[in-house]
Amino acid sequence: MARELQTTELKKGVWIELDNKPFLIIKSDFTNPGKGSAFTICRIRNLETNAVIERTFKSGVATGVFEPDLEQKNVEYMYSDQEGFNFMDQVSFETIHVTTEQAGTAAGYLQEGINLDVLYYKGNPIAIDLPNFVVLKVAETDPGLKGDTAQGGTKLAKMDTGLQVKVPLFIKEGEIIKIDTRTGDYIERAKI
Repeated sequence: MARELQTTELKKGVWIELDNKPFLIIKSDFTNPGKGSAFTICRIRNLETNAVIERTFKSGVATGVFEPDLEQKNVEYMYSDQEGFNFMDQVSFETIHVTTEQAGTAAGYLQEGINLDVLYYKGNPIAIDLPNFVVLKVAETDPGLKGDTAQGGTKLAKMDTGLQVKVPLFIKEGEIIKIDTRTGDYIERAKI
């Protein structure tokens, strides 16, 4: 039987099991109103459907939240097909298939040869856990103009994976840039 978590353990980035489904806490706010019980409001994302919901948990009361049966496997992305994405387990060298639905927004960051983790719930792959930053090549964008600076505006750029990112005006097609996978934001030109 999995261990029930206390409200003090419900923090951002913690994986939980609620109603027999795996979730990731994406935001957690503790409130002590002074009158009445303290409580924690959590914004959680279902790891199977990517749906985001909000739940409130009273302090000092059974939460109904448990440690999930999750396992991470380090994999290398190989290629995509019509049903989804194929990875190679770095330990057993087995091919692991993740559907397009399971990959969700991670699909735009996948490029051949990238190492990342696949998350398993009760023995089945359910989600892709990306590194915090990836380096991608700009495939399409409006031409950069002389005199454009980092303090100027932004424009939309399409990466070679199909992902669209807002970039500074001086970024040109063919450049390699660093992107934060947690926010989808441009960070800097990649140093190669």
